[in-house]
Amino acid sequence: MKILYFADGHSPIALNWISYFIQVGHEVHLASSFPCPPIPGLASLTIIPLALSGVYGKSEVGSKSRRHLIRQVMPVTLRTKIRQFVAPLSFSRATNSLCDVINISQPDLIHAMRIPFEGMVASKAYKRSIEIGGYVKRSSLLISVWGNDFTLHARSTPIMAYHTRNTLQRCDALHTDCQRDLKLAREMGFSSTKPSIILPGGGGVKMDVFHPLENQNQNGGNHIGADKHGITIINPRGFRAYVRNDTFFHSIPLVLEKYPEVHFICTAMKGEAQAQKWIKVLGIDGKVELLPHQTQEEMADLFRRSQISLSITTHDGTPNTLLEAMACGCFPIAGDIESLREWINPGINGLLVDPGDPKALATAMIDVITQPGLREQAREQNVRMVQEMVEYHKVMGAAEDFYLKLLLK
Repeated sequence: MKILYFADGHSPIALNWISYFIQVGHEVHLASSFPCPPIPGLASLTIIPLALSGVYGKSEVGSKSRRHLIRQVMPVTLRTKIRQFVAPLSFSRATNSLCDVINISQPDLIHAMRIPFEGMVASKAYKRSIEIGGYVKRSSLLISVWGNDFTLHARSTPIMAYHTRNTLQRCDALHTDCQRDLKLAREMGFSSTKPSIILPGGGGVKMDVFHPLENQNQNGGNHIGADKHGITIINPRGFRAYVRNDTFFHSIPLVLEKYPEVHFICTAMKGEAQAQKWIKVLGIDGKVELLPHQTQEEMADLFRRSQISLSITTHDGTPNTLLEAMACGCFPIAGDIESLREWINPGINGLLVDPGDPKALATAMIDVITQPGLREQAREQNVRMVQEMVEYHKVMGAAEDFYLKLLLK
């Protein structure tokens, strides 16, 4: 099978899918919307900039340095709004480039990962390649929906809504990571007669990487017996327009007031000016550790060191970090939104809170700190649920079966 991915080539989510299909012997091509290093085993790699991705530079080094500068001077909400308005201006050139890749690689399947903006361009290129006759092989176009494609981006501007609807109407099949997004897709024009599948966006959880401590009573880890002096709380969500880091940072002093020894870890936040400002203004320096982006192995180690993991968002599907934290035995506290109710039964295997209420979040953290029995109950249930439902090879096997069915349609 010849597969063409149109995705962000440095995204761990995309890499999980790409690496699996390379390893099982398929011919994999990548059109990356961001500069990225070569991936071993790829049949071809083409960089097709979208929205503001072109300003990061042609090399991965240039991309990182420019991304760091942008994060220092531009708030995340402003970055998102600019991308939503600027992105359509880049569609014409990107569509032409992707058409060239399609006509050269002649894939059996085109898989665009997320609607804005890869799916929007892929649907245009796919339609044009067939209409002009340059693409003689009839392939299938599969679009993946990521957690905020509908609830945030599609509702941001009339143009974004228009392009989202066109994408759903042109694609042959849809992959979502929760029931809610499949329902929303159908409301926005995706036909109920077209094939669809619900699988974790990141391809599932690699249990050889994300697993609980072998000895849950081991010191320094997320052992159930950790008292308030051994509690570490991790926020793995970084800075995104839909992550309520304002709620998170303002909840910290309320927790420290009762338990001053609790330690907070924040990944993908090093260099974020707003985070540094909150730490200074709230007087919590020394209690909060801002870390850069982490490898999967590093994330797993952090989850095992922590007792509580936070995912305080207003828009989401099924966050990969939520499942990974649960697989490591970390107790999840998340924003109370529809998609997360598919995974968390409040008071049983996690807690859900109003994502805009710092006091409610602080109360939830304090409740979990003081209830080791609740943490143990959730740990056992969540590890078992991840193993049974979303283990990486099970999910990727289901994805491969779905791919093959699309080729036979």
